[in-house]
Amino acid sequence: MTTARLSDIAAQAGVSEATVSRVLNGKANVSATTRQTVLAALDVLGYERPTRLSRRSAGLIGLITPELSNPIFPALAQVIEQVLSRHGYTPVLCTQTPGGSTEDELVEMLVDRGVAGIVFVSGLHADSTADHDRYARLAGRGVPFVLINGYSERIDAPFISPDDRAAMWMAVQHLAELGHERIGLAVGQRRYVPVLRKIEGFTAAMREVLGLTGQEAEGLVHHTLFSVEGGHAAAGALLDKGCTAIVCGSDMMALGAIRAVRQRGLAVPQDVSVVGFDDSPLIAFTEPPLTTVRQPVEAMATAAVDALLEEVGGNAVQRGEFMFQPELVMRGSTGARAR
Repeated sequence: MTTARLSDIAAQAGVSEATVSRVLNGKANVSATTRQTVLAALDVLGYERPTRLSRRSAGLIGLITPELSNPIFPALAQVIEQVLSRHGYTPVLCTQTPGGSTEDELVEMLVDRGVAGIVFVSGLHADSTADHDRYARLAGRGVPFVLINGYSERIDAPFISPDDRAAMWMAVQHLAELGHERIGLAVGQRRYVPVLRKIEGFTAAMREVLGLTGQEAEGLVHHTLFSVEGGHAAAGALLDKGCTAIVCGSDMMALGAIRAVRQRGLAVPQDVSVVGFDDSPLIAFTEPPLTTVRQPVEAMATAAVDALLEEVGGNAVQRGEFMFQPELVMRGSTGARAR
């Protein structure tokens, strides 16, 4: 490899050329982290890895996610795949699409392929009306798994969740401080655990921060689809109820809400404030940039893989739920209530 290319890779990886040379020549005295950093630099710069560096996979890990049209799911998948690769595992990404394979069919396919474990993101475990015995059957077949976003005490496994109740408290408190008193919540269907928790957090905050009754707060919750169109429809209904601020269950819904506000000849945030949820990639670049509650994607994905690989290695992991704190990111879609 020419010196020019060596120096490019060293600069990209933030290490010396000698270190790059040791990694490329497969020398032993390099830490796993440094090796990974150099390989990542090779990939980013578009260089092929020398064949001697290709290693045998430690095994396959299945990753089952909902549709990838909501950018939070590819963001989670990407971090999960990176962490798995660092541990030498090969991820197998399975996406559920309307009319496509069901979660059960995808699990069968993965088990047939001999996966070492499975990560479920926002799957049937999050649906309180679904039959959760399917997970006990999976455990009975000796396949370790971990579940992200959604919780059920009927399933004996590690769960990784953002604190949805805290997220809604943060949003309501922020809007109340800006002078908003009629705040609406646009969320998905009630049967999903993250939705129920968001409603609990929202109604509790509306009661304690703004003095509404539980019934009044519930009256400002609108159930819809987790999509741009869903947010658009919900915002229309909430504006009709006199809301000057709208909290949404996802960033995609928030984009729909902003569109609905503008269609009425109103401006965001001058007339109506909008808060999203996720802080998905590129959402800071909308117009106006979206105020949103950030899911700690990096921490959640890393914790999920760590828990799963402990189980794969035969070590008992604490079952039950690991709750991660979200963070309010204030940008341009929220402002003081118009007097």
